Amino acid sequence: MRVHRRDFVAAAGLAGAGGALGCAVRGAGATVAGAGEQARMLAALLDTLAILAVDLVASDSGGAVAQLFVSRYPERVRTLLLTNCDVHQDSPPPALLPVIAAARAGTFADEVLVPQLRDKASARRATGLGGCCYTDPAHLTEEAIECYLRPLVSSPLRKAQLHGYCVALERNPLLAIVPMLQRCQAPLRVVWGTGDTIFDPSGPDWLDRTFPRSRGVRRIEGAKLFFPEELPDVIAEEARGLWLGA
Repeated sequence: MRVHRRDFVAAAGLAGAGGALGCAVRGAGATVAGAGEQARMLAALLDTLAILAVDLVASDSGGAVAQLFVSRYPERVRTLLLTNCDVHQDSPPPALLPVIAAARAGTFADEVLVPQLRDKASARRATGLGGCCYTDPAHLTEEAIECYLRPLVSSPLRKAQLHGYCVALERNPLLAIVPMLQRCQAPLRVVWGTGDTIFDPSGPDWLDRTFPRSRGVRRIEGAKLFFPEELPDVIAEEARGLWLGA
């Protein structure tokens, strides 16, 4: 069974690749939960569906969830494909600290996200969601802006939950699991966009030397691979190659 972001499953045409389960990232859409809780919830979902082992594809904060999952349930991970994401000491990355500070002050939702919903062109500027996280900000459609941001600011409760989620990111959950990652027997492949200005560019090399069955790193010049639906063919190619070689 393959487990990926649900939008990536659709965009890359992987729904028929041995069965694919698309999981929404909790904290960037209709639901909010911390990385550790997300890993536990994924395990509970797989239990409910009677799925023993999966191939994980993860990006951005989902990469932290995937690493936590494989550290806790190593027997349940067949392969692991990661794109730009939290890695070791780079969690949270320094670029996220202003977000955490604004969330702690209770201003992040209203001062950063709501304006991007009111003026969607601003979401594609350098400081908006598209400018920060997309290789080409023009790929961030109005529908996607609504999908990603609207649920997070839809009520005072949702804003408070978002702020709580962001503040919780200040605690790095990855440092303690290094020994488990070093014992991981699942093949790992890393695809990293070099246009990323959020995560440390040394992250993919750390993953490559830490996982004993790493299949190496592929760097995509100038890309930002936070939202794999932007370059689905690249990720699908790497996923299929990893799965066939496992």
